[in-house]
Amino acid sequence: MSETTHLEAAGGGALSDVSNLAWTDRYTHAVMDTFGPPQRVLVRGEGAYVWDADGRRYLDLLAGIAVNALGHGHPTLTAAVSAQLGTLGHVSNFFATPTQIALAERLLQLAGAPEGSRVFFTNSGTEAVEAAFKMARRNRSGGPGGGTRTRMLALEGGFHGRSMGALALTAKAAYREPFEPLPGGVEHLPFGDTAALDEAFSAAAVAERGGVSALVLEPLQGEAGVRALPAGYLAHARRLTAAAGALLVLDEVQTGVGRTGSWFAFQQPEVGGGVVPDVVTVAKGLGGGFPVGAAIAFGERAATLLGRGQHGTTFGGNPVAAAAGLATLGVIERDGLLENARRVGDVLRTEIEAAGNPLVDGVRGRGLLLAVQLTRPVATEVASAALDAGFVVNAVAPDAIRLAPPLILTADQARDAARFFADVTVPDASAPDDRES
Repeated sequence: MSETTHLEAAGGGALSDVSNLAWTDRYTHAVMDTFGPPQRVLVRGEGAYVWDADGRRYLDLLAGIAVNALGHGHPTLTAAVSAQLGTLGHVSNFFATPTQIALAERLLQLAGAPEGSRVFFTNSGTEAVEAAFKMARRNRSGGPGGGTRTRMLALEGGFHGRSMGALALTAKAAYREPFEPLPGGVEHLPFGDTAALDEAFSAAAVAERGGVSALVLEPLQGEAGVRALPAGYLAHARRLTAAAGALLVLDEVQTGVGRTGSWFAFQQPEVGGGVVPDVVTVAKGLGGGFPVGAAIAFGERAATLLGRGQHGTTFGGNPVAAAAGLATLGVIERDGLLENARRVGDVLRTEIEAAGNPLVDGVRGRGLLLAVQLTRPVATEVASAALDAGFVVNAVAPDAIRLAPPLILTADQARDAARFFADVTVPDASAPDDRES
């Protein structure tokens, strides 16, 4: 089927004009304005590249925000989804399917979860966090001295989703304020501040504000500009939560499934320090582009917090999503994509930094989740210039560009991206204008 035929089928009739401009005009009249006008209208992808409606090709350095782990149109993923959909597309959760069971077992194995651990499947990351939120609410009883654990802790700069429970954990005021009052009992601690963490678990804080039911955090904060927690922070958090009977919930929606060069970021010694969490949430890259998420509960205690009838989902763990997850994990392992994420991520980092562009202050992150720190707050302009030059990136902060490309990215493609960052310039609006008047 030709590209035009695909678009005609999608559009419901013959299309005489399939340009970016025409599609964008239709978008503004049909889709709610929650994201602003689309930067481009993308019509197909192959490997690490995507094409827009005008036929222009782009190196995709964002992968749908860390979603398309295998790039676009991967034959193994396509075949797995097609075969499963042609065999059994959906059943209710009154029934189980082999793919659902196999994916749960695989996730438990890759996470290193102990005996008694279990998985709850969802459709997205925010739903996985919502499940963890409910688990934390079920962990209220049995606090210090027989009291209750009424507080949940999260970190400033954290992003955990936009449903009401997940949003309560998300710190950004602009996301929260239009929908308040949110579920209560959540406190946001300064990022990486162990003294603040100690105070939140102190006897005085418990006596004044109640016990802690859960601490929810990201090993690397993606939306805050790919900020890694300080060395030792997670291990310290594990000691405090274990002593208090609180859940340690790690949001690995963005960092999981090989994104940082290991199956989960907490498994890297310099990040997790060998900790075993109580809950890990995962989504994004798990289905390679097909919607699937999960809350992984470590051990019998966490796994039994949600009982029969206390939580549910229509599509979570459906056989097609599970087949996509199994295929994605299988390809990552078969093709050595964990090592590729580390190796190609190092190429991106070192070559961008070595170029010596005065606009670039450095690169941070792990594997193929990186942020290019800029010396001025011109990330929007840099992202626009990147798009014009054929690269999809994300202005994640006023002075930072996020890179989260497919795990199949090659070293040569990384060097192409590095050359863009070596040459990009943005006029300094604050500099005096020396032109003659």
